[in-house]
Amino acid sequence: MVQSLTVLADGLDFPTSLAFDDAGRVYLAESGLPFGGADPGGRIWRLGPGTDTSSRTLIADGLAAPVTGLLWHQDHLYASEGGAGRITRIGPDGQRTVIVDGMPGPGNYHIDMAVAGPDGKLYFAQGAMSNLGIIGLDAYELGWLGRLPHSYDVPGLDIELTGVNVTTDDPLAGRPGARTTTGAFVPFGTATRPGQRIPAGLPCSAAVLRCDLDGGNLELVAWGMRNAFGLGFLPDGRLLAVDQGADDRGSRPIGNAPDLLFEVREGAWYGWPDFIGGIPVTDPAFKPTRGPQPTFLLANHDELPPPERPVLDFESHVAATKFAVAPPRSRLAGQLVVTLFGDEAPMTLPPGGPRLGRDLLLVDPADWSPRGLPSGPELHRPIDVGFAPGDDALLILDFGEFEMTDHGVESRRGTGRLWRWAGWDQQS
Repeated sequence: MVQSLTVLADGLDFPTSLAFDDAGRVYLAESGLPFGGADPGGRIWRLGPGTDTSSRTLIADGLAAPVTGLLWHQDHLYASEGGAGRITRIGPDGQRTVIVDGMPGPGNYHIDMAVAGPDGKLYFAQGAMSNLGIIGLDAYELGWLGRLPHSYDVPGLDIELTGVNVTTDDPLAGRPGARTTTGAFVPFGTATRPGQRIPAGLPCSAAVLRCDLDGGNLELVAWGMRNAFGLGFLPDGRLLAVDQGADDRGSRPIGNAPDLLFEVREGAWYGWPDFIGGIPVTDPAFKPTRGPQPTFLLANHDELPPPERPVLDFESHVAATKFAVAPPRSRLAGQLVVTLFGDEAPMTLPPGGPRLGRDLLLVDPADWSPRGLPSGPELHRPIDVGFAPGDDALLILDFGEFEMTDHGVESRRGTGRLWRWAGWDQQS
């Protein structure tokens, strides 16, 4: 199995996204995150020409980090620039046009990958600003609260608050010992009251949205997915989303919340911030170690659609990211190959447990049954997969060496790779 893996591109700085043009040429995007001394600013590369992947051509640089998605559609590339809350269309001549702009954030999560729908629309997700609805000190530790204290979650449906507030240290006050109180769906340092109503906004966070290919007619598809990092359509036209679960951190921590695979239905509510896969956050199974059991933030559940159930629960903290559908000529035609980026202990869960994720999963949409698809020990952090047109081989994009520690991120630039796995179909 290991011998069937070959390197198509290496020396990459924390890449996140793959795309293929109609001729089968491969495009990949580097995130632009300056970990390990990497140069800041996202970049898009085209491998080739032709089948020669030993060389690559720079298509775009200076994109707002992190670049979270890349799409080829109708002779254009669409790059999701999380650091600016926008989607940029890049033409054959390199000309850039911002078609989606002004999205919430950047916060804990960002605007995510875009996909082209069978209706001719562009579908994309916007992640949550917070872990679970309240901006806490984890946002400061992640580096964005001090720069953007105005960022907070915007609901996609009209909500009424229970008035839950959390008092924490205030690192923005500029004086030792300062404290502040923060509620849900408001800026850091703002308290809320029971019965407070907050109207739906557009754009909103924790949502799947769509628009025309030129960015017009933005509309909500579904609300309540915390961070639908991976989107994709099945051959029958159903839209799937990989939603990344909340963590044991911040002002509203939660334990054992899994990543979820959802079928996206228009007008549905997917439960965030009060339900995990249809189960209330008050369930003892979600008791955290870093704080009290969460209570409800929303007082009007009866006014909202019933929270949707997932088609699949992933193991907690494997960090499912993106997926690809096996091509029709494959023995596993129609099945999903899902990348599992892996845990980020000790930031997102207590340290000392086993390493989670960092491999691939095969999911059969006939019954949503999962099974492991180990791809060999070379993978550090798989983040995207794909099949080039006319090629049965699976391409695997590896983010590179990246680990969280008590002292911050430990990473090494130039360790990202693009792999071609020719024998994956027979090995499973």
